[in-house]
Amino acid sequence: MIEALNEWAMSLDFTRLPELLTYSPERPLIFSSSLFFLLFLGFLPLYGALRRTHTLRIIYVVLFSLYFYYMSSGWFVLLLIAMVTSDFLIGKAIYRTSARKKKKWLVALSITINLTILGFFKYFNFLGGLACNLLALIGNECGIDALSAFAWRDLPIFLPVGISFFTFQTMSYIIDLGRGKLTPLKRWIDYLFYVSFFPQLVAGPIVRARDFIPQIHRTPFLSRGAFGKGLYLVLIGLFKKAIISDYISINFVDRVFDAPALYSGLENLIAAYGYTLQIYCDFSGYSDMAIGIALFLGFRFRKNFDLPFNSASITEFWRRWHISLSTWLKDYLYIPLGGNRKGKFRTYINLLITMFLGGLWHGAALRFILWGTMHGVMLALDKIRFKLFPRCKVNASQMKPGWRILSVLLTFHFVVFAFLFFRAKDVPQVWTMINQICLSFHPELFLPFLEGYLPVALLILCGFALHFLPRGAHRAAERALTRAPFAVQLLLFVALVVLVSQVKSADVQPFIYFQF
Repeated sequence: MIEALNEWAMSLDFTRLPELLTYSPERPLIFSSSLFFLLFLGFLPLYGALRRTHTLRIIYVVLFSLYFYYMSSGWFVLLLIAMVTSDFLIGKAIYRTSARKKKKWLVALSITINLTILGFFKYFNFLGGLACNLLALIGNECGIDALSAFAWRDLPIFLPVGISFFTFQTMSYIIDLGRGKLTPLKRWIDYLFYVSFFPQLVAGPIVRARDFIPQIHRTPFLSRGAFGKGLYLVLIGLFKKAIISDYISINFVDRVFDAPALYSGLENLIAAYGYTLQIYCDFSGYSDMAIGIALFLGFRFRKNFDLPFNSASITEFWRRWHISLSTWLKDYLYIPLGGNRKGKFRTYINLLITMFLGGLWHGAALRFILWGTMHGVMLALDKIRFKLFPRCKVNASQMKPGWRILSVLLTFHFVVFAFLFFRAKDVPQVWTMINQICLSFHPELFLPFLEGYLPVALLILCGFALHFLPRGAHRAAERALTRAPFAVQLLLFVALVVLVSQVKSADVQPFIYFQF
């Protein structure tokens, strides 16, 4: 173990320290990297020393957060500061004015600025391509050579990491101010602290201002229970991300999705299950680590994943999956559209619009739009089903165990099917995978698959087993870790770091949601 740990430390190559501490698109700083752990360990002592000096502590955390974002997105850190400054000033103006109409105009101004910036980086090439294709289609139909010659070439626009997350975060702050549900922060540095707080900056969870702001000026206190819970979340998150997700991705899932026609239907199906587990372990692993690291610093975030594959309906799934996004969409999009207050038909339309835009939020591509729309359709069908069969309502205790198990299986397989569109490079690739599964399954290849991909199969089995453990088992493990002596806690952490160093690939594997 000591030899492996030394190898992990030496992998940093301290002769290249200036290079390591400078942003590189090929080496974004992520929680599961050895560099982050070393930087975080160096950050903690001074943070503890400054815990009673509020302003200095806030400035210190802001500087570390901005450096963390610089190491993830380079000089786009200046864009983050500019957006924070804009919303801080608009927020102050909203609070100072008593005219309701002016408040609405200021809220609209902030939303316009934020969505324009987000739209440029995320959707400019997508919309440009659609416009050119439409013009070319019109030109071909009408025989206009000038229009039919239109062709779009994507501009080299780099998407700043986490822009969708901190944009939604600042929008919720402004909207809540406009609704009179929030008092604005008085100091720019406090607002910058809230938006740039590094545990949740680049991939969520989306932290609401009304939950976070009251914690800013509290003196951080780390109880034994909070330390144990934080350590448990960091360990389980690191295990899910760096061992399960990264390994099955590199060694099997990516290979199949890159060329599904070269693999049997059996392998395509296993890859579909594998990707569902991969994205869950990747994103929930990040969320676990973010919540755990925030706990170490004295801040409490709400849970972002709650065993989503145990859901008996898509409605329940979205109450368990990426909770901070689903509740944001509900509070700031679905309810303002009218929610379920304007009749059944409008309710279904509102659900479709919300999930259509939720899919588009994930990426500027038809496959994301289809993924979101499919979930919207299923949410609408859930509304109809719950009306016809009240006992099928979300988390209904009266649902018979057999029916619930069947509902969980059906819901899970819909989620797996929809994730094909989410992961595939385009829609035709999805049909290729479905064709392979339906027409070229070859179950006799299962044993050769196990022989060739035994570690992958074991990790997929381990990942799903970890997910489907009862909540009581997770709570018992957390309590046991909390009560364990510090030497045992340290040993477990070191053992996991060594294990990560043994199974990780040579390249850094960014979190999947970095691209969103």
